[in-house]
Amino acid sequence: MRRSWTHWARAVAVGAVSLAVVAACSGKSTSGGDEAGGGAVTLKINFWGDFGLQDLKTKYEAAHPNVKIQLNSGEYNAQHEDLQKKLVAPSGAADIAAIDEGFMVQFRSQSDKFVNLLDKGAGQYESKYLPWKWKQSLSADGKTQIGLGTDVGGLAMCYRTDLFSAAGLPTERDQVSALWPTWDRFIEVGQQYTAKTDKKFLDAGTNLFNPVLGQQQAGFYSEQEQLQMEGGPKVAFGYTVKALQADISANLTSFQADWDKGFTSGAFAVLACPAWMLGHIKDTAPGTKGKWDIAAVPGGGGNWGGSFLTVPKQSKHADEAYKLLEWLVQPEQQIEVFKKVGNLPSQPALYSDPAIAEFKNPFFNDAPVGQIFPKMAQGLTPQYLGKKNGPTRVAVENVIKRVENKTLKPDAAWAEAVKEAEKAGRS
Repeated sequence: MRRSWTHWARAVAVGAVSLAVVAACSGKSTSGGDEAGGGAVTLKINFWGDFGLQDLKTKYEAAHPNVKIQLNSGEYNAQHEDLQKKLVAPSGAADIAAIDEGFMVQFRSQSDKFVNLLDKGAGQYESKYLPWKWKQSLSADGKTQIGLGTDVGGLAMCYRTDLFSAAGLPTERDQVSALWPTWDRFIEVGQQYTAKTDKKFLDAGTNLFNPVLGQQQAGFYSEQEQLQMEGGPKVAFGYTVKALQADISANLTSFQADWDKGFTSGAFAVLACPAWMLGHIKDTAPGTKGKWDIAAVPGGGGNWGGSFLTVPKQSKHADEAYKLLEWLVQPEQQIEVFKKVGNLPSQPALYSDPAIAEFKNPFFNDAPVGQIFPKMAQGLTPQYLGKKNGPTRVAVENVIKRVENKTLKPDAAWAEAVKEAEKAGRS
């Protein structure tokens, strides 16, 4: 979700969201230790955002009466931080832990702390995945696969048709896409909107930074793990500060209560929308059905988020956890999740399945999501994200929030972002 958007933020939301893909991280961890009830096995899954797991939990438990599934949804960054702490401890990790692409290099470099899914027979799935998705969770020596991908986060833009109409802007998705071929034009449209309505256009500065960064050839780190702020990060940061100076942002924090409320209150009219964000909008603002639509993202393409499911070695029920993980990534479940919450599968053969290819999302004004997001995913060449990508992204986002909160002047912001990124890279 992920965000991570923060979830494509969304989550992943991400964050997930993302994968990360959303509430405070749960304090207690009961990693499959519950043997009550005639030998039943309890499997705990840690994640963020909306992975579409609630209905799948019921379905799996009905078919496997000896298995009980405990779902633990937490905030995107907190879930990854908690997993790292539990791996170091080393105890308390969930039986299945979701990891967003933004943190994957960090965790795959600790592959000895995860069950090698190749030992469980996962190699049979390699040909089914987008090649880059399979490699993202593979150890550097190619001998250990720590996760199976759930979704990818090809980018689009979600917008409120009713709010656009009230501002005198077009509402048809092709016409809206034509409004903003570039991020400069996007900011100009935002200024037109705020001038007309006296309302904010965009949800958050961080949710402009992440999609712009996701479109750049290079992210925070080179494949040699060298911080490279002068490339893609500087481009994304520049557009973000420009948008904040134009005063078009509602200054909300993703996956917090005020942000969720903003989906229904009209606090903003548009946000970057990786596929995993659709489920969060639907869950958070069910009363806005039919008021949302989906347009192209400025700048064209890009990726934000996309998650994996892993089995930490600490699990007392690794065999049962893998069986559940394997079931979750089968086509039937992946298609069900796509139709219910929007998460786009990592397995490209599914894109031609009529259940996906012909699917139009009724919540989003019948937008042809089965065409929009697969087209984005198949054209992706993802960035290398680096072992410290997650903490570095959080550090830079915190600087953006300070600009947004007017506690840091825009002309001092870039130097501060570099300083904080360097600090995160050393930690």
